[in-house]
Amino acid sequence: MDIYLIRHTRTDTHKGLCYGQSDVALAKSFPEEAHELQQKLPGLKANSLLFSSPLTRCVKLAEKLSDNVITDARLMELDFGDWESKRFNEIDPTVLQQWTDNFVDGAPPNGESFIDLCQRAGSFWQDMVCRKKPASEQILIITHAGVIRALLAHILKLPPANAFQFQVDLGSVHKIQHLDDFTYINYINL
Repeated sequence: MDIYLIRHTRTDTHKGLCYGQSDVALAKSFPEEAHELQQKLPGLKANSLLFSSPLTRCVKLAEKLSDNVITDARLMELDFGDWESKRFNEIDPTVLQQWTDNFVDGAPPNGESFIDLCQRAGSFWQDMVCRKKPASEQILIITHAGVIRALLAHILKLPPANAFQFQVDLGSVHKIQHLDDFTYINYINL
C-alpha cells in the first residue's frame, strides 16, 4: 500500500505566531499552492482513503483532493496550550527556554509534549496502517509538520528528539510504502 503524508499549505498568519491547534485560515495563495501540491501526487485509486486533521488548514486541502474525507483528531498538530495564538516573543522567555530545552517530555502550560503527540500519531498508524482496517491500496494523510515528523520517527523507530532532523516544508509530500508488514520510505519532502 502506498501512503502519502501531506503537510497543509501556507496559512494566513503573522510570522512568529504559535498556532499548533488553533484553527487558522489558509493564505490567499491557497488555490495556486493546492494545484502545485496536486501535481506531486498520483491519481487517486478507486479504493483510496483520505484522512485529515480536523483543522481547517488541512480539511480544505483534503476536500480539494477527494469528496470522501475522514477526519481524525489524532492528526492534529501539537497542542501548545496557553501559548496558542500568541506570538513566541510574548511568551515568558525563561519558560519558553525551559520547554525548548525539554520539548520531547515537557509541555507548554496546559498543552502537550512531543511524546504525547508521538503517542497519538503512533496510535493512528497502528489503527489505520498496520492493522489494515479498512484495507486500501493508497492512503493520503493531510496533516501538520509535527505529526509527519512523529510518524516518520515511529516508522523508523527513532528517538522522538531525532524527528526534527526531517525537513517538512509547507505543501510537501512524503511517500511511504507498506508491503508484507514492512515499511519503506520512498521519498521525503517533495
